[in-house]
Amino acid sequence: MNKLFGNEFTSYKVELIAGLSTFLTMIYIIIVNTKILSQTGMPANAIVTSTVMISALSSIAMGLYAKNPYAVAPAMGMNVFFAYTIVDIWHIPWQTALGTVFWSGVIFALLAIFNVRAKILDAIPVGVKNGIGAGIGVFVALVGFYNAGFIEKSPSSLLEIAPISVHTGIFIICLFLLIILTCRKVKTAMLIMIFVGCLLSLPFGRVIGTETVMEIPKHFFSMPDFSLFFSIDWLGSLKIATIPAIFSFLFINIFDSTGTIVGLASVANTLDEDGNPIRMRESLLVDSFSSLFSGLFGTSPSSVYVESAVGISIGGKSGLVAITVGVLFLPFLFLSPVVEMVPMFVVAPALVIIGSHMLSSVRFIEWDDLSQTIPAFLTIVLMPLTLSISQGIIWGMLSWLVISLATKKYNFNIITLAICFCCFLMMCESMSIF
Repeated sequence: MNKLFGNEFTSYKVELIAGLSTFLTMIYIIIVNTKILSQTGMPANAIVTSTVMISALSSIAMGLYAKNPYAVAPAMGMNVFFAYTIVDIWHIPWQTALGTVFWSGVIFALLAIFNVRAKILDAIPVGVKNGIGAGIGVFVALVGFYNAGFIEKSPSSLLEIAPISVHTGIFIICLFLLIILTCRKVKTAMLIMIFVGCLLSLPFGRVIGTETVMEIPKHFFSMPDFSLFFSIDWLGSLKIATIPAIFSFLFINIFDSTGTIVGLASVANTLDEDGNPIRMRESLLVDSFSSLFSGLFGTSPSSVYVESAVGISIGGKSGLVAITVGVLFLPFLFLSPVVEMVPMFVVAPALVIIGSHMLSSVRFIEWDDLSQTIPAFLTIVLMPLTLSISQGIIWGMLSWLVISLATKKYNFNIITLAICFCCFLMMCESMSIF
């Protein structure tokens, strides 16, 4: 068993229970990812198939090849960026957007193969690194509030609180329920919240008004829909206008996967003598190829899930945990009508709480050091305000360059790389639809 699943294998009972626990904490991604990506016009039942397939195959690959207990699925934040920035704001067709996912995965795979990831990470300022995750978190929470109808556009101000309605009432109840369950560390908090929200949605539309907020499907089972597979625009996704999207996906994936894997390895106590996660290169290869195949399968980029820590805390430390998670995803290939039934405003509280979790990276910012604080602040604030991850990175790095040059605290090689990076992204932005 050690040869198949890794030297950290404990017992079948522990590893299987750990896999089940991890799966229950991240099962929400099937519903949430479907609701977000369906806003682009992609067929919901096909999104369910794509989400389940990439989650299952990537997690199984992580278990068999990397032999680590890390589950993989479409990443929160990147699906929001895909739907609401690339497709909605930039008006890029979803077929082309899938192409940007594919090419970012190709580049990530090459970086992992040739082990140049560390050099790229060194070129990004600490404040910007820590600000990226937090900025995406605010972005995700904003989308959650907006999709629930809790906030709306205002003629007198940018946004305002919307009048109470059936949708917002259920959203508020579900949000506070999720807050309570999360604070009490209930592992299936997301799943319970979605279930309760659906139960509330059935009578509320008829009790409070004439609107029906949720319909029961005629059939609860259906065959998988593979219509999104290989439906990407290969050449259209390589135009200048799409390069900011490719590199936004790339850098988010690098930061997210690296940080998550290091954190999970620390929890599992699977660090080598140098303090690096064991089989780090293999884990990054699986992560990068999962993003590559996400584009081919028809969904947003995938990444290692921090929810894997739940299974690790129970004692699961081998690849069998990830394999178990992957296998448990497969039955949902036939449950797309159930997933489509869930209203968006019931899913929205999950976006808000996930966004709050992503803000945790700000604790690593040295707030007394202005060379970190200002770039981090601009990165965090400009992402949701511009609805663009690349804009947040650009202005965060530009502010760091100005501060570094003004205070003469810089490394020539890193400054050169940062300048080239900023100029490249700004050129791409200026030639895009902006």
